[in-house]
This record gives sequence, structure tokens and C-alpha cells, in this order.
Amino acid sequence: MTETNPARTVVSFEDARGAAGTDLGTTAWREITQEMIDTFADATDDHQWIHVDPERAKDGPFGAPIAHGFLTLSLIIPFWGELFDVTDVSTKLNYGLDKVRFTAPVKVGSKVRMHGTIRDVQEVKGGGLHLVVDASFEVEGQERPAVIATFLARFYP
Repeated sequence: MTETNPARTVVSFEDARGAAGTDLGTTAWREITQEMIDTFADATDDHQWIHVDPERAKDGPFGAPIAHGFLTLSLIIPFWGELFDVTDVSTKLNYGLDKVRFTAPVKVGSKVRMHGTIRDVQEVKGGGLHLVVDASFEVEGQERPAVIATFLARFYP
């Protein structure tokens, strides 16, 4: 189940120039289902039993199937859109990632959300803005985040 986040930050291109240091808060929680895990396994051809065999995974190191780390990381795209947007632009790009760490497993049935902070904003060739975002993926009921990443986004007028 996906919920929406009413606290989304929406700014103009000009205002985005000054967004460095902005804590965007957190997204709504999103449940990780076995169906999501199985679909991701099919898409990536990664059918390791700790992900796709619920019976065997019960006796495994985590006591249940776990999501692929890259499945959790892939949620950065919908989560980013839930946290932040820039108006009056012609192009929005997911520019990439810098440091990424998978710091804790995400068991099937867990709920995750992302916290984001815009660390830096720089002008780039073509009149665009390059945003560096510190992102962490929280798991409901766990102290340790599942993923910590530096996300890069660009906006062009």
C-alpha cells in the first residue's frame, strides 16, 4: 500500500537555487510485499532463495524473505517525487548516485520510507541546477536505516 505525503516541497527554479540545507522530511510508509520482491527478482534475474523462497527463508539468517537491496534503493525515484519538485522547468533528470550503502535487511511485510536533505545545489552547464541529496531509507520499527545514499538530481529551465 502506498500513501501520499502532504508535506511535499514544491519550489520554483529560482528558489531551488537556495535549497541547500533544506530538510525535506520523510515520505509516507510503503510496504514491501513478496509480490514486489518476486517481480524485482524476475526483472533482474536475481532469484536467490533469501528473497524468493519464503519457506526456506523462514529458517535462514533473517527469519523471513528479504528485499533485494537494489529493490529498496529503486524506491528512491517515487520517494524523491513525493518529497520534492521544481516548477517552471523543461527537464528533470535523475542524474545518479554517489555513495550507497545497504546497512540493514528489509524483511517482507516491512514498511519503508525515505528521509531526504538537500546537501548542495550547484549551477551546471546549460543553465541547470545540480542537487546533491542525502537520502536514508528507514524501516518501521528498526533503529538502523536499510539504505543510505547520496542521490543526484538535475533540473533545467
